[in-house]
Amino acid sequence: MNDTTREWFTKAEADFRTAQREMRATDDPNLDAVCFHAQQCVEKLMKGLLLQHGEVPPRTHDLIELAKLVRARCPAWSAPVEDLRFLVRAGVAYRYPGESADRTDAEEALAVCSKLRASLLALRAE
Repeated sequence: MNDTTREWFTKAEADFRTAQREMRATDDPNLDAVCFHAQQCVEKLMKGLLLQHGEVPPRTHDLIELAKLVRARCPAWSAPVEDLRFLVRAGVAYRYPGESADRTDAEEALAVCSKLRASLLALRAE
């Protein structure tokens, strides 16, 4: 694994830890940030995997598009499209005025992220 690929995985793990830490916060947790960092974790893992397989990832935050590219490189892998859609929406909608995540949204974002993270990390060894 080269340094650039390693950095994508390192940054993905930092996003995951940030989402977890904010979810555990007892004093005014930033639930919007949980959703954002959950989406970012999955995005960065996908981009790291693409780089690991010799493909330059596109400049997009669309997890559905990235999942198609990952699947082309790792045909045995798949992710439920509804999970990907949820994270894309959660990662964007709650970042701006007009909508805010509640605890249920944040819990779901972190759960989806955790599930996808585990499946993507398993591909690193391939």
